[in-house]
Amino acid sequence: MSEWAPRLRRGARLGFDPVRRAPVVLHPEGVLLLNATAEAVIAACDGVATVPDIVARLDERYAGVRAEDVLTLLRGLVARGVLHPEETR
Repeated sequence: MSEWAPRLRRGARLGFDPVRRAPVVLHPEGVLLLNATAEAVIAACDGVATVPDIVARLDERYAGVRAEDVLTLLRGLVARGVLHPEETR
């Protein structure tokens, strides 16, 4: 599993949309509406926690967390310009 420690790119931040009553990521290219699980993943992206750390944190809150699903979400967020690209330590 990846030893990447994902973090938000400059200008991206986790927020809450009061109109939609939903968590969002605000970034220079737009706004992404999130479900609770995606919000938990992004909140854990502090540049210190590795992918296995994030999976372990999520596994404490949600049943059936799969590392492959978390990695797919993270890579999708990289493609949208929300997270820094994958780096190994």
